Amino acid sequence: MAYSTLLIEEGVARLTLNRPEVHNAFDDSLIAELNAHLDELHALANAGDVRVVVLGSEGKSFSAGADLNWMKRMVDYGLEDNLADSRKLSALMFGLDTLPCPTVCRVQGAAFGGAVGLAACCDLVIASDKAKFCLSEVKIGLSPAVISPYVQRTLGERQMRRYALTAEVMDAPTAMALGLVHQVVEHDALDSAVDAMLDTLLGGSPQAQRATKALLASVAQAPDSDATREHTCQVISKLRVSQEGQEGLASFFEKRRPAWTQPSGLQEPNTAAEPRS
Repeated sequence: MAYSTLLIEEGVARLTLNRPEVHNAFDDSLIAELNAHLDELHALANAGDVRVVVLGSEGKSFSAGADLNWMKRMVDYGLEDNLADSRKLSALMFGLDTLPCPTVCRVQGAAFGGAVGLAACCDLVIASDKAKFCLSEVKIGLSPAVISPYVQRTLGERQMRRYALTAEVMDAPTAMALGLVHQVVEHDALDSAVDAMLDTLLGGSPQAQRATKALLASVAQAPDSDATREHTCQVISKLRVSQEGQEGLASFFEKRRPAWTQPSGLQEPNTAAEPRS
């Protein structure tokens, strides 16, 4: 049985964890499936065939983190086996974080351990008011090591120190105040809130969104340098003269919807976004 599903319809890909009987906990099989799906999504997003990815899960919990049976097996692993497993999880986080298109994380319940990393790697997080978040690793003698670059970027260093060292549970409003979550809604309104965000994202230029996401990742590495300033000039200039850039400006001045919001919208190849490394 597949531990995850990938459904693509009208440019929206829904990547769903499907282990509700164990609260969508991670194990090596789920991680391998997700990495395979992400490889496919990178190719589809770069080609313009996928415009937005929604990451969600089935059941009561978003994800409980590491699977207990997997952890029992890892007790007997040596250092090299542990490194191999950790690198696969690292590839998962990097693959999700670097998807060229916008990503939305739908959190309906508990998100513990590595699941906090999944949320931090997505561009937008919409959570139910029943959602809870916890960097729980120190409670069992471990560390949120692999997910730490993404979660610390999201929470900031000071708040990361607190929640990584205490393993306190954050409710949804606290997670939003700390920057991990963008929107908290009543539980029954979660799907409609995600759909509304999809409508908003699909109104943007696919090429401009890919270019903007790549640009922001680049700017974060060196926000104040001659190379960064020149790169920003190159990006906006290339977009202005591109097919979608010209269409966007024309539609604005002509007071009409741009072509990419129509079923037969532009499908210009990606030339502005940086390729996945």
